[in-house]
Amino acid sequence: MARKSIGERLAQLEAQRKTLQIRLSKQERAIDTRRKVRIGALVLHRLENDRDVQFAGGIAEWLRRELPKFLTRDGDRDLFDDLLKPQLHEPSRGNIGNVGNGSAAS
Repeated sequence: MARKSIGERLAQLEAQRKTLQIRLSKQERAIDTRRKVRIGALVLHRLENDRDVQFAGGIAEWLRRELPKFLTRDGDRDLFDDLLKPQLHEPSRGNIGNVGNGSAAS
Protein backbone atom coordinates (compact mmCIF):
# COMPACT_ATOMS: atom_id res chain seq x y z
CA MET A 1 0.00 0.00 0.00
CA ALA A 2 1.38 3.38 -1.00
CA ARG A 3 1.85 6.03 1.64
CA LYS A 4 -0.12 9.23 1.39
CA SER A 5 1.80 12.29 0.38
CA ILE A 6 2.36 15.06 2.87
CA GLY A 7 -0.15 17.20 0.96
CA GLU A 8 -2.80 14.50 1.17
CA ARG A 9 -2.19 14.02 4.88
CA LEU A 10 -2.42 17.76 5.48
CA ALA A 11 -5.70 17.92 3.53
CA GLN A 12 -7.08 15.05 5.61
CA LEU A 13 -6.01 16.73 8.85
CA GLU A 14 -7.55 20.02 7.71
CA ALA A 15 -10.86 18.24 7.00
CA GLN A 16 -10.74 16.66 10.47
CA ARG A 17 -9.98 20.06 12.00
CA LYS A 18 -12.98 21.62 10.24
CA THR A 19 -15.24 18.80 11.40
CA LEU A 20 -14.06 19.20 14.99
CA GLN A 21 -14.46 22.99 14.78
CA ILE A 22 -18.08 22.53 13.65
CA ARG A 23 -18.74 20.13 16.53
CA LEU A 24 -17.19 22.59 18.98
CA SER A 25 -19.34 25.44 17.65
CA LYS A 26 -22.50 23.33 18.00
CA GLN A 27 -21.52 22.41 21.55
CA GLU A 28 -20.88 26.07 22.45
CA ARG A 29 -24.25 27.13 20.98
CA ALA A 30 -26.02 24.39 22.93
CA ILE A 31 -24.37 25.52 26.17
CA ASP A 32 -25.27 29.15 25.43
CA THR A 33 -28.90 28.22 24.75
CA ARG A 34 -29.09 26.13 27.91
CA ARG A 35 -27.72 29.03 29.99
CA LYS A 36 -30.28 31.43 28.48
CA VAL A 37 -33.16 29.05 29.13
CA ARG A 38 -32.09 28.48 32.74
CA ILE A 39 -31.63 32.18 33.52
CA GLY A 40 -35.01 32.91 31.93
CA ALA A 41 -36.59 30.16 34.02
CA LEU A 42 -35.07 31.68 37.16
CA VAL A 43 -36.42 35.15 36.35
CA LEU A 44 -39.90 33.82 35.60
CA HIS A 45 -39.82 31.71 38.77
CA ARG A 46 -38.90 34.76 40.86
CA LEU A 47 -41.66 36.81 39.22
CA GLU A 48 -44.25 34.13 39.90
CA ASN A 49 -43.19 32.88 43.35
CA ASP A 50 -41.13 35.51 45.14
CA ARG A 51 -42.66 36.55 48.44
CA ASP A 52 -40.58 39.73 48.35
CA VAL A 53 -43.04 41.85 46.39
CA GLN A 54 -40.58 44.73 46.07
CA PHE A 55 -37.95 42.49 44.51
CA ALA A 56 -40.36 40.79 42.09
CA GLY A 57 -41.95 44.15 41.28
CA GLY A 58 -38.51 45.58 40.56
CA ILE A 59 -37.73 42.74 38.15
CA ALA A 60 -41.10 43.20 36.43
CA GLU A 61 -40.54 46.95 36.13
CA TRP A 62 -37.03 46.43 34.75
CA LEU A 63 -38.32 43.91 32.19
CA ARG A 64 -41.09 46.29 31.07
CA ARG A 65 -38.44 48.96 30.57
CA GLU A 66 -35.75 46.81 28.90
CA LEU A 67 -37.60 44.14 26.89
CA PRO A 68 -39.07 46.52 24.28
CA LYS A 69 -35.53 47.66 23.40
CA PHE A 70 -34.25 44.08 23.26
CA LEU A 71 -37.07 42.39 21.35
CA THR A 72 -36.96 43.32 17.68
CA ARG A 73 -39.55 40.97 16.17
CA ASP A 74 -43.30 41.23 16.70
CA GLY A 75 -43.50 37.48 17.33
CA ASP A 76 -40.99 37.83 20.15
CA ARG A 77 -42.91 40.76 21.62
CA ASP A 78 -46.09 38.68 21.53
CA LEU A 79 -44.39 36.05 23.71
CA PHE A 80 -43.91 38.66 26.43
CA ASP A 81 -47.17 40.55 26.02
CA ASP A 82 -48.18 39.81 29.62
CA LEU A 83 -44.90 41.30 30.90
CA LEU A 84 -44.96 44.36 28.67
CA LYS A 85 -48.43 45.57 29.63
CA PRO A 86 -48.19 48.73 31.74
CA GLN A 87 -49.09 48.17 35.37
CA LEU A 88 -51.60 50.56 36.93
CA HIS A 89 -50.17 50.07 40.41
CA GLU A 90 -47.28 48.34 42.15
CA PRO A 91 -47.57 44.57 41.57
CA SER A 92 -49.07 42.57 44.39
CA ARG A 93 -48.37 38.91 45.05
CA GLY A 94 -51.61 38.00 43.25
CA ASN A 95 -50.78 39.53 39.87
CA ILE A 96 -47.09 38.65 39.90
CA GLY A 97 -48.15 35.02 39.63
CA ASN A 98 -49.77 35.78 36.26
CA VAL A 99 -46.52 36.95 34.69
CA GLY A 100 -45.13 34.63 32.09
CA ASN A 101 -47.79 31.91 32.19
CA GLY A 102 -50.81 33.65 30.68
CA SER A 103 -53.18 32.29 33.34
CA ALA A 104 -55.18 33.96 36.05
CA ALA A 105 -54.12 33.63 39.67
CA SER A 106 -56.07 31.04 41.66
